[in-house]
Amino acid sequence: MSETPTPGRPVIGVSIIVPTYCEAQNIPVLFERLAGAMAGIAWEMIVVDDDSPDGTAGVAFALAQTDSRIRCVRRVNRMGLAGAAIEGFLSSSASFVALIDGDLQHDESILPLMFAALSGGKGNLAIATRVAPGESVERGFTPARQRLSDIGAWVFRKASDLAIADPMSGFFMIRREIVARIASRMSPDGFKPLVDILLAERGALSVVEIPYVFRPRLAGESKLSAQVGLDFLGLLAHHASGGVLPSRFVLFALIGGLGLFVHLGVLKALLTVWGSDSFAASQLIATLTAMTSNFLLNNEITYRSTRYRGFSKLWGLTLFALLCSVGVVANIDIASWMYAFKQVWWVAGFSGALVGVVWNYAVSSAFVWRKRRA
Repeated sequence: MSETPTPGRPVIGVSIIVPTYCEAQNIPVLFERLAGAMAGIAWEMIVVDDDSPDGTAGVAFALAQTDSRIRCVRRVNRMGLAGAAIEGFLSSSASFVALIDGDLQHDESILPLMFAALSGGKGNLAIATRVAPGESVERGFTPARQRLSDIGAWVFRKASDLAIADPMSGFFMIRREIVARIASRMSPDGFKPLVDILLAERGALSVVEIPYVFRPRLAGESKLSAQVGLDFLGLLAHHASGGVLPSRFVLFALIGGLGLFVHLGVLKALLTVWGSDSFAASQLIATLTAMTSNFLLNNEITYRSTRYRGFSKLWGLTLFALLCSVGVVANIDIASWMYAFKQVWWVAGFSGALVGVVWNYAVSSAFVWRKRRA
């Protein structure tokens, strides 16, 4: 049985999802701009706010009391752009959903073009691209941000074999039924839900690309940093493994590998200064140094949305060291047991390291950074 529309209210054609964190100043401006751009189209704006300390959700709720075209989902103890986007998509009943940033850098005036293309059957995914195929469009990026975006796009095209001009775009529109179908396979971590969708539906999407000029940010906090590049690599590895490896696990393992180099570097330096008789003390210092670097990097990268701040880092580091010490013991025991059965040394070593990193990741996610707020 089809649902009977509410009398006096048109069926929503497009839900425009706006993930926010500290965008209180921008929300009223964006809403007014959308109202002007979407004239003649049944639309709604869904703000998905990660419990911003600047009262972004309160601003959105206040607007919603006077205009039914805006709704707000306030997320508590959950953070991250991708996760907010997924929740926004799933809260909609419209035929199409669009994702747009709350920082006013995306040009909302092209939303009707995206809607016309999809509703007219020209595709099922419309990407607002900051560079048109074969052209050069001013994107409003800083040089560093431009390079990061270009590198990410190049890596994506090489890894996916999809000829998308701007796969790193955070501004797009898609049929809601598509994201509803693949939502359980999407990663809630990271900043690039478009990449996730493209990789999850590889070859099954009909893409329309619409160029626009990227604006400078007016207020709020930028969500783009070097961490986005690492999240992007984690997402690629997640899909390359068929969804077996969580993107966070990939980041955790990469940082663990870097920690190994830190350990060996510190150990070599101390042995050079103190001599071989000091191996035990040197090994202990190198272990503690590597463990500290692993904690700090994971705190800022892998678990940035729930990271420790200020003096609470000391408690986090202590907990991390205690729990990961069990992983060290398991690593040594498994490797020694396998080597005793005349396994090849590197197989035994790799097996022990794998058990160690899986344990460390599991306890870090479950206990060290569990439901913490940034």
